[in-house]
Amino acid sequence: MQPDPAPLVSPQELQHLDVRVVDCSHDLTDPQAGTAEFLRGHVPGAVHAHLDQDLSGTPTGRNGRHPLPSPQAFAAWLGRQGIGPDTQVVAYDRAGGMYAARLWWLLRWVGHERARVLDGGWQAWLQAGLPVQTEVQAWPAAAPAAARADDARCVDVQQVLANLQTRQALVVDARGAGRFAGIGETIDPRAGHIPGAKNRPYTDNLDASGRFKPADELTREWRAVLGDTPSHAVIAQCGSGVTACHNLLAMEIAGLPGARLYPGSWSEWCSDPQRPIRTGPQP
Repeated sequence: MQPDPAPLVSPQELQHLDVRVVDCSHDLTDPQAGTAEFLRGHVPGAVHAHLDQDLSGTPTGRNGRHPLPSPQAFAAWLGRQGIGPDTQVVAYDRAGGMYAARLWWLLRWVGHERARVLDGGWQAWLQAGLPVQTEVQAWPAAAPAAARADDARCVDVQQVLANLQTRQALVVDARGAGRFAGIGETIDPRAGHIPGAKNRPYTDNLDASGRFKPADELTREWRAVLGDTPSHAVIAQCGSGVTACHNLLAMEIAGLPGARLYPGSWSEWCSDPQRPIRTGPQP
């Protein structure tokens, strides 16, 4: 068996790889924008993954804005894209990797370890002067992998509630500092953060060019956030379980694996007025 690849790939490396490329472009404020951008131009051979339709399940108003898809539905979608159990996948987007990281995490969740993210995304591909395709490639369907999810990679709301008392894990919130503090909330009905959480905005994982910071720099920064908490005792959270995956990817790059995702995140937590919240900046 081949070793699992490094989590990031450069545009120059990607153009020489035999992989399935997935364009995860999306806009939370305009759900059809990502599809339109994909049709205007994409990495040759790429297929498109829609955050709401392909990378999420059905929201109920109580399970967050982007609940996880069922393993069966996700495995079936992979098969329709020609992605089999041994297919290496490279994901990218136009937003610093925030949506591509969601696909990267989902693949690992169902046991598909050969998943990578294009560092710098679409912008880096264009800056490298590499080919652009507008027509949509049709790939033969593949037999999907067994639809089994590794539930050890995530936690549910009851586990997060219990952690308020046990403090066995550290919750790290990937939202911006304003939303974490309860300032300028425009998406969810209640503002603030989960008591005891620390704030590490996912954008802090990127340099000025939109690429991930070097591994050693990410390691220093993340160790400063975690303190004495080991990486396997971290719960990654955000607004709806999307940008939290960006933090999980950054931790993987930094050599700090094992953290878990809270998929429902703030949008699930705040849907119940009985769950406690805190406001104000991180101490």
